[in-house]
Amino acid sequence: MNLSELRNKLLAAARSGPANDQVPYAFEKRIMARLNALPKTDEWLWWGKSLWRGAAACAVLALLFTTWSFLPMAGSTSARSAPDLEETVLASVNEADITW
Repeated sequence: MNLSELRNKLLAAARSGPANDQVPYAFEKRIMARLNALPKTDEWLWWGKSLWRGAAACAVLALLFTTWSFLPMAGSTSARSAPDLEETVLASVNEADITW
């Protein structure tokens, strides 16, 4: 079925009737009663769910990075990097002997 043709037929049928400015009896009361009958949403519940999901994602990332940091790196030579680390740590002590 052609939707634009159906739309045009519905608009033509609606326009053919006489225009009426009256509002049905107690229309606003019926609408307000329906709105009050809808379940209330709790905004704090949505915030809590979102924050707990974010905390779970951060915890998973922290575990992954922690595990990754303890894994041995392929191709790294810890025997060669140990003296470099020692020189870096003790560099300030070696420079302390220089007097101004």
